[in-house]
Amino acid sequence: MKIYTKTGDSGTTSLYGGTRVSKHHIRIESYGTVDELNSQIGLLRDQDMDPSYKKVLLEVQDRLFTVGAILATPPEDEKLKSGERRLKNLGIVESDIEFLEKEIDTMDEALPPMTHFVLPGGHTTVSYCHIARCVCRRAERLAVYLNDIEPTEELVIKYLNRLSDYLFVLARKLTLDLNAEEIIS
Repeated sequence: MKIYTKTGDSGTTSLYGGTRVSKHHIRIESYGTVDELNSQIGLLRDQDMDPSYKKVLLEVQDRLFTVGAILATPPEDEKLKSGERRLKNLGIVESDIEFLEKEIDTMDEALPPMTHFVLPGGHTTVSYCHIARCVCRRAERLAVYLNDIEPTEELVIKYLNRLSDYLFVLARKLTLDLNAEEIIS
């Protein structure tokens, strides 16, 4: 299989189901930003940190592939001609969100209360985490915008929102673990 198909040379691409849209379509921006987020999380996971965080981040990366597939499927193409769901074995479920909440709560127990705004920085690994958080927030905003235009699975937006919370708390926890200075404003 060749990596290049030349079908996108005119500035369009295919969604799941075959619908062709411009490469700047909001749906492409949405799942493209999720792909960017996944890459940023991969960079974060490559840093020296507790293996338990790496395990969580690997799970997050898997879930983000699912989020991308959901965002790449327009509502009219969610079902095959047979009536079956196109992504029948894929989805974001409430337990995916609860998993992140549990991880947030566990880390939060070890952190001092926040009394100021936290500025990104203090250690390269912490900075990578904050960059991932910012990309996650952008992915969330784009998914919300897409949802304003075409219905999007509600749990996708909720998952991205909780993931950005997780990444913020992880940045704080990494600051503590790495004995880095938490920069406050």
